[in-house]
Amino acid sequence: MPKVKIARKSTDTDMTPFVDIAFLILSFFIMATKFKPPEAVPITTPNSVSSQRLPENDAVMISIDKDDKVYFSIMAQKDPQIARDIIKAAAEARNIPISDEQAANYISGDMIGVPFSKLGPFLALSKDQKRSYVQEGIPVKDSANNELYYWIAATRTVYMGKTVKFLIKGDNVSKYPAFKAVIDALKKNDEQKYNLVTMPEGAPEGTPLWYERNAKKN
Repeated sequence: MPKVKIARKSTDTDMTPFVDIAFLILSFFIMATKFKPPEAVPITTPNSVSSQRLPENDAVMISIDKDDKVYFSIMAQKDPQIARDIIKAAAEARNIPISDEQAANYISGDMIGVPFSKLGPFLALSKDQKRSYVQEGIPVKDSANNELYYWIAATRTVYMGKTVKFLIKGDNVSKYPAFKAVIDALKKNDEQKYNLVTMPEGAPEGTPLWYERNAKKN
Protein backbone atom coordinates (compact mmCIF):
# COMPACT_ATOMS: atom_id res chain seq x y z
CA MET A 1 0.00 0.00 0.00
CA PRO A 2 1.56 3.29 -1.05
CA LYS A 3 2.44 5.77 1.73
CA VAL A 4 0.40 8.95 2.00
CA LYS A 5 2.60 11.96 1.54
CA ILE A 6 1.78 14.94 3.73
CA ALA A 7 2.14 18.22 1.92
CA ARG A 8 4.84 20.40 3.42
CA LYS A 9 3.83 23.93 4.31
CA SER A 10 6.01 26.95 4.80
CA THR A 11 6.83 27.78 8.45
CA ASP A 12 7.31 31.45 7.69
CA THR A 13 5.12 33.78 9.79
CA ASP A 14 3.94 37.14 8.54
CA MET A 15 5.19 39.60 11.20
CA THR A 16 3.49 42.65 9.70
CA PRO A 17 0.48 42.57 12.09
CA PHE A 18 2.82 42.24 15.09
CA VAL A 19 4.79 45.29 13.97
CA ASP A 20 1.55 47.28 13.76
CA ILE A 21 0.57 46.16 17.27
CA ALA A 22 4.01 47.09 18.63
CA PHE A 23 3.73 50.60 17.18
CA LEU A 24 0.20 50.98 18.58
CA ILE A 25 1.40 49.98 22.07
CA LEU A 26 4.39 52.32 21.80
CA SER A 27 2.14 55.18 20.70
CA PHE A 28 -0.19 54.51 23.64
CA PHE A 29 2.63 54.69 26.21
CA ILE A 30 4.08 57.86 24.65
CA MET A 31 0.71 59.61 24.77
CA ALA A 32 -0.38 58.28 28.18
CA THR A 33 2.90 58.62 30.08
CA LYS A 34 3.18 61.65 32.32
CA PHE A 35 6.76 62.91 32.47
CA LYS A 36 8.07 64.57 35.61
CA PRO A 37 8.66 68.28 34.94
CA PRO A 38 12.20 69.54 35.59
CA GLU A 39 12.63 71.18 38.99
CA ALA A 40 13.54 74.86 39.08
CA VAL A 41 16.02 74.06 41.85
CA PRO A 42 17.64 70.59 42.02
CA ILE A 43 17.42 69.07 45.51
CA THR A 44 19.20 65.82 46.40
CA THR A 45 17.24 64.14 49.16
CA PRO A 46 18.43 61.33 51.48
CA ASN A 47 17.31 57.77 50.72
CA SER A 48 14.65 55.84 52.62
CA VAL A 49 12.28 52.91 52.22
CA SER A 50 8.65 53.94 51.79
CA SER A 51 5.51 52.67 50.08
CA GLN A 52 3.89 56.12 49.82
CA ARG A 53 3.91 58.22 46.68
CA LEU A 54 4.03 61.99 46.48
CA PRO A 55 0.51 63.44 46.31
CA GLU A 56 -0.42 65.62 43.35
CA ASN A 57 -3.35 67.33 45.06
CA ASP A 58 -4.31 68.73 48.46
CA ALA A 59 -0.69 69.12 49.54
CA VAL A 60 2.03 71.73 49.81
CA MET A 61 5.76 71.10 49.66
CA ILE A 62 8.35 73.13 51.55
CA SER A 63 11.76 72.64 49.94
CA ILE A 64 15.22 73.48 51.30
CA ASP A 65 18.09 73.50 48.80
CA LYS A 66 21.82 73.02 49.40
CA ASP A 67 22.24 76.76 50.05
CA ASP A 68 19.52 76.70 52.75
CA LYS A 69 17.05 78.61 50.57
CA VAL A 70 13.42 77.79 51.31
CA TYR A 71 10.72 77.35 48.64
CA PHE A 72 6.96 76.82 48.76
CA SER A 73 5.04 74.69 46.24
CA ILE A 74 1.29 74.14 46.03
CA MET A 75 0.10 70.78 44.69
CA ALA A 76 -3.36 71.40 43.25
CA GLN A 77 -3.62 69.89 39.78
CA LYS A 78 -7.32 69.03 40.08
CA ASP A 79 -8.36 72.50 41.25
CA PRO A 80 -5.90 75.28 40.28
CA GLN A 81 -8.16 77.81 41.99
CA ILE A 82 -6.95 76.49 45.36
CA ALA A 83 -3.38 77.55 44.55
CA ARG A 84 -4.57 81.00 43.47
CA ASP A 85 -6.57 81.42 46.67
CA ILE A 86 -3.57 80.45 48.81
CA ILE A 87 -1.30 82.89 46.99
CA LYS A 88 -3.79 85.76 47.33
CA ALA A 89 -4.52 84.96 50.99
CA ALA A 90 -0.82 84.86 51.90
CA ALA A 91 -0.07 88.12 50.05
CA GLU A 92 -3.12 89.81 51.57
CA ALA A 93 -1.89 88.97 55.07
CA ARG A 94 1.27 90.92 54.24
CA ASN A 95 -0.63 93.76 52.50
CA ILE A 96 0.90 92.86 49.15
CA PRO A 97 -1.39 93.46 46.14
CA ILE A 98 -1.62 90.42 43.85
CA SER A 99 -3.89 90.60 40.81
CA ASP A 100 -6.05 87.72 39.58
CA GLU A 101 -3.90 87.55 36.44
CA GLN A 102 -0.70 87.18 38.47
CA ALA A 103 -2.23 84.48 40.69
CA ALA A 104 -3.59 82.65 37.63
CA ASN A 105 -0.06 82.54 36.21
CA TYR A 106 0.94 80.03 38.90
CA ILE A 107 1.22 76.41 37.75
CA SER A 108 0.66 73.58 40.22
CA GLY A 109 3.95 72.40 41.69
CA ASP A 110 5.93 75.55 40.82
CA MET A 111 8.47 76.56 43.46
CA ILE A 112 8.00 80.01 45.00
CA GLY A 113 11.20 81.20 46.65
CA VAL A 114 10.99 84.99 46.86
CA PRO A 115 10.00 87.40 49.64
CA PHE A 116 6.50 88.87 49.46
CA SER A 117 7.92 92.17 48.23
CA LYS A 118 8.96 90.44 44.98
CA LEU A 119 6.06 87.99 44.68
CA GLY A 120 3.99 90.01 42.18
CA PRO A 121 6.79 90.53 39.62
CA PHE A 122 7.86 86.89 40.02
CA LEU A 123 4.37 85.55 39.30
CA ALA A 124 4.15 87.80 36.23
CA LEU A 125 7.16 86.05 34.65
CA SER A 126 6.63 83.50 31.89
CA LYS A 127 7.35 79.81 32.45
CA ASP A 128 10.74 80.02 30.72
CA GLN A 129 11.66 83.20 32.59
CA LYS A 130 10.88 81.56 35.93
CA ARG A 131 13.24 78.68 35.14
CA SER A 132 16.18 81.04 34.59
CA TYR A 133 15.24 83.39 37.43
CA VAL A 134 17.53 83.00 40.45
CA GLN A 135 15.28 83.00 43.52
CA GLU A 136 16.71 84.15 46.83
CA GLY A 137 14.47 81.96 48.96
CA ILE A 138 11.61 82.76 51.33
CA PRO A 139 12.96 84.68 54.37
CA VAL A 140 12.75 82.33 57.37
CA LYS A 141 15.87 82.83 59.47
CA ASP A 142 14.53 85.87 61.32
CA SER A 143 12.05 84.32 63.77
CA ALA A 144 10.22 87.65 64.09
CA ASN A 145 9.74 87.84 60.32
CA ASN A 146 9.46 84.24 59.17
CA GLU A 147 7.47 84.70 55.94
CA LEU A 148 6.87 80.95 55.60
CA TYR A 149 4.44 81.33 58.50
CA TYR A 150 2.06 83.32 56.28
CA TRP A 151 2.19 80.73 53.50
CA ILE A 152 1.26 77.96 55.93
CA ALA A 153 -1.43 80.09 57.57
CA ALA A 154 -2.97 80.88 54.16
CA THR A 155 -2.97 77.18 53.27
CA ARG A 156 -4.80 76.27 56.48
CA THR A 157 -7.33 79.06 55.86
CA VAL A 158 -8.12 77.95 52.30
CA TYR A 159 -8.32 74.28 53.35
CA MET A 160 -10.45 75.08 56.40
CA GLY A 161 -12.14 71.85 57.50
CA LYS A 162 -10.40 69.79 54.78
CA THR A 163 -7.31 67.58 54.88
CA VAL A 164 -4.08 69.00 53.46
CA LYS A 165 -0.64 67.38 53.64
CA PHE A 166 2.47 69.35 54.50
CA LEU A 167 5.63 67.91 52.93
CA ILE A 168 9.22 68.90 53.71
CA LYS A 169 11.91 68.18 51.13
CA GLY A 170 15.43 68.97 52.30
CA ASP A 171 18.75 68.62 50.51
CA ASN A 172 21.37 66.25 51.93
CA VAL A 173 23.72 69.13 52.73
CA SER A 174 21.18 71.68 53.99
CA LYS A 175 21.92 72.98 57.48
CA TYR A 176 19.87 72.48 60.64
CA PRO A 177 18.95 76.18 61.22
CA ALA A 178 16.99 76.28 57.93
CA PHE A 179 15.13 73.08 58.81
CA LYS A 180 14.41 74.39 62.32
CA ALA A 181 12.99 77.63 60.87
CA VAL A 182 10.60 75.57 58.71
CA ILE A 183 9.48 73.48 61.71
CA ASP A 184 9.02 76.66 63.77
CA ALA A 185 6.74 78.12 61.09
CA LEU A 186 4.64 74.93 61.16
CA LYS A 187 4.48 74.90 64.96
CA LYS A 188 3.50 78.57 65.06
CA ASN A 189 0.50 77.59 62.94
CA ASP A 190 -0.25 74.70 65.30
CA GLU A 191 0.58 72.27 62.48
CA GLN A 192 2.23 69.27 64.11
CA LYS A 193 1.91 66.71 61.32
CA TYR A 194 4.17 66.74 58.26
CA ASN A 195 5.90 64.24 55.98
CA LEU A 196 9.57 64.18 54.99
CA VAL A 197 10.25 63.62 51.28
CA THR A 198 13.15 61.24 50.54
CA MET A 199 14.58 59.29 47.61
CA PRO A 200 12.89 55.85 47.54
CA GLU A 201 15.07 52.76 47.64
CA GLY A 202 14.41 49.01 47.65
CA ALA A 203 12.95 47.44 50.75
CA PRO A 204 15.31 45.09 52.65
CA GLU A 205 14.79 41.45 51.65
CA GLY A 206 12.52 39.54 54.01
CA THR A 207 10.65 42.57 55.38
CA PRO A 208 6.83 42.82 55.11
CA LEU A 209 7.19 45.63 52.54
CA TRP A 210 9.55 43.46 50.46
CA TYR A 211 7.01 40.61 50.43
CA GLU A 212 4.22 43.03 49.56
CA ARG A 213 6.11 44.51 46.60
CA ASN A 214 7.12 41.10 45.28
CA ALA A 215 3.56 39.83 45.58
CA LYS A 216 2.39 42.72 43.41
CA LYS A 217 5.03 41.90 40.78
CA ASN A 218 3.93 38.26 40.65
